[in-house]
Amino acid sequence: MKRQKPRLLLTTSPFIKSREDTAFMMWQVNYALLPVVLASIYFFGISAILIMLVSIIGVVVPEWMYSKRKGTPVNTVRDGSALVTALLFALTLPPGIPLWMAFVGALVAVLLGKLIFGGLGYNPFNPALVGRAFLQAAFPVAMTTWSPYGNLSNFFEIRGANFAIPFLKAKVDAVTMATPLAQLKFDHQLTRLSDLLLGSTAGSLGETPAILILLAGVYLALRKVINWRIPVGIFLSVYLTALVLHWLHPERVPDPVFHLFAGGLMLGAVFMATDPVTSPITQRGVWIFSAGIGFLVVIIRVYGGLPEGVMYAILLMNALTPLINQVAQPPIYGMRRKEAREKKRNAS
Repeated sequence: MKRQKPRLLLTTSPFIKSREDTAFMMWQVNYALLPVVLASIYFFGISAILIMLVSIIGVVVPEWMYSKRKGTPVNTVRDGSALVTALLFALTLPPGIPLWMAFVGALVAVLLGKLIFGGLGYNPFNPALVGRAFLQAAFPVAMTTWSPYGNLSNFFEIRGANFAIPFLKAKVDAVTMATPLAQLKFDHQLTRLSDLLLGSTAGSLGETPAILILLAGVYLALRKVINWRIPVGIFLSVYLTALVLHWLHPERVPDPVFHLFAGGLMLGAVFMATDPVTSPITQRGVWIFSAGIGFLVVIIRVYGGLPEGVMYAILLMNALTPLINQVAQPPIYGMRRKEAREKKRNAS
C-alpha cells in the first residue's frame, strides 16, 4: 500500500518567506551603482575602467578563496556583496592612482576590513573605507593628486600614473587639478553649484553628478534596500552644522548647500553609511548615527588638515555603533520605562 504524504508540514520559523535576502539587496545596490560607474567612466575614461577591474580582482578573488576554503553557506561572490565592496572602493580613488596601489588597497579592504572579522555580516567597519583609509595613510601623495575630468573625446587618455612601477617614483608628467573642497580650503575659491550637480569637477571616481547618486538613493529607499533615515539624517546634520558655522564665520564657511554636494558626501551617505552591518539597528540609533556623521564631516572639512572628512566621519561612527545600539535600545513592549531602566542597569 502506497503511503500518502502528510498534508501538514511542520517546520521551524520563520514561516513567511521573503525574496529580499542578502543577494537581492546586494544586487540592487550594484544596479543602483551602475549609473555612477558609467558617469565615472565618461569623465575619466579608460583609467576608471582599469581601476575598477583591478579593484574587482583584488576583492573578489580573496572572497572566492575564503568562501571555498571555509565552505560558507553564503557565496559572497555570487550574491554580489564582493562586487559592491570592490566598486565602492574603486569609486573612492583618484583616477590617476597607480594600479598596483589600487590592488593593494582592495586586498586590505577585503582582508582587514571584512574577512579577518569572519566575513559578510561581521565586519564592524565599512570595508571599502578601510581600504581607502589604508591608502590615505600609506600613500598620501597619490591619494591627494587629482586629474582633470574629461569626456569621451579623450577616453583612452591615461590619467596620471596608472602604470607606475610598484614602489618607484613615477616618471609621468600629468596635469593635475584641485577638487572643489581643496580649492575652497587652500585657495578660497568656490565651485559653482551647477558643476557640482553635473560632476564637472576634479575628484575621486565617485564624485560624479550628485543628481545621479540622489536618484540612486531614492531607488534604493523605495526598494527598501537602505534605511532612508541615514542619508536624510546626514544631509540635515550637514546642512544645520554648516549653517551655524556659516553664520559665525561667513568669510570662512560657505553656504550649507555647497557642503551637501561637494566631495564624496553623496556617495558616502547613500552607499556607505547605509551599510546595515555597520550602522545601528534601532531607528533612534540611526538618527544619532547619521547626525554624528554629518556633524563630523563639516567639522573636519572646516577645522581639519584635510579638505574632506566623509571617510573618517563614517569610520568613527562605525566604531560607535555598538555603543549607540546599547544606548538607543527601546523599552520592552509592555514594560514601564522605569522598569526598563532598572533592568538595563542591572544587566550592565
